[in-house]
Amino acid sequence: MLVHDGTYYWFGEHKTEGSAGNRAQVGVHVYSSKDLYRWKDEGIALKVSDDPASDIVRDSIIERPKVLFNRLTGKFVMWFHLELKGKGYRAARNGVAVADRPQGPYRFLGSSRPDMGAWPMNVREEDQIQGPDKHLANDFALGQQSRDMTLFQDDDGKAYLIYSSEENQSLHISQLSDDYLKTIGRYLRLFPGTPLEAPALFKRQGHYYLFASGVTGWKPNAAYSAEANSIWGPWQMLDNPVRGAAEDVSTTFGAQSTYALPLPDMPDRIIFMADRWKPQNAIDGRYVWLPVEWEHDKPVLRWQSAWRLPVQSSIKRER
Repeated sequence: MLVHDGTYYWFGEHKTEGSAGNRAQVGVHVYSSKDLYRWKDEGIALKVSDDPASDIVRDSIIERPKVLFNRLTGKFVMWFHLELKGKGYRAARNGVAVADRPQGPYRFLGSSRPDMGAWPMNVREEDQIQGPDKHLANDFALGQQSRDMTLFQDDDGKAYLIYSSEENQSLHISQLSDDYLKTIGRYLRLFPGTPLEAPALFKRQGHYYLFASGVTGWKPNAAYSAEANSIWGPWQMLDNPVRGAAEDVSTTFGAQSTYALPLPDMPDRIIFMADRWKPQNAIDGRYVWLPVEWEHDKPVLRWQSAWRLPVQSSIKRER
């Protein structure tokens, strides 16, 4: 979700019917809204390529697109998890595209793995030795694996890529360059040895929070949450944020986190956004949006079958 110049822009994978719809057949779709209630279809922001040599040719895998506006360059920058056609989930790359308008069209720049030839800030000596299941060291020369991912833009304009890495056994936070087009080799490992994916990072009252998911393929599972005083940590794991029935707690309401949206006019109010995956019929995927509540300054989630924003959010134009 991008908020720009008085409008919300909602980006997502354009799914098609059947299991083949989990592979990219069309591209990245975008919708716009002034109030989060009424939405306008803005069409395809990034199209798959007809060039068989392109990384984003039809039947590649394009997942979790996220967009930021770069104030220095005036460009809109899209990042997404990319898997190459016919390679399953072995490529573990990020694709990057740019546009002059939030709704696009976006121009694909290329794909790569982040932080090639760089060690994380909190690397341990034993992590730098290659060997079986030593993914950090094994991937050092080619770049770290990047699968489920999100972007985060801090108050100072710096931006970060947060992604599932090391065969989904760790999360990484990587700082982006000033133009947001690449990582700069400054990154942090979060909770190595803990299977995590589907990160969603946000900031509230100067404090950083993270939602994430366990790793059970397409099946929903229990959520994770974490907090830190700095984006560079130290990060502390919190309890499962879901409150309610046992089934909801163990499956995160049958969904998986994808984004956390602070309301522009009320930044302390956060919307938790999650996807319900249907791998046998990709087009039937649905969404869960819930208001983040707080218990002892920790984020919690409770099921609400219907709810309304605290105000009919009329967002301010950027200056």
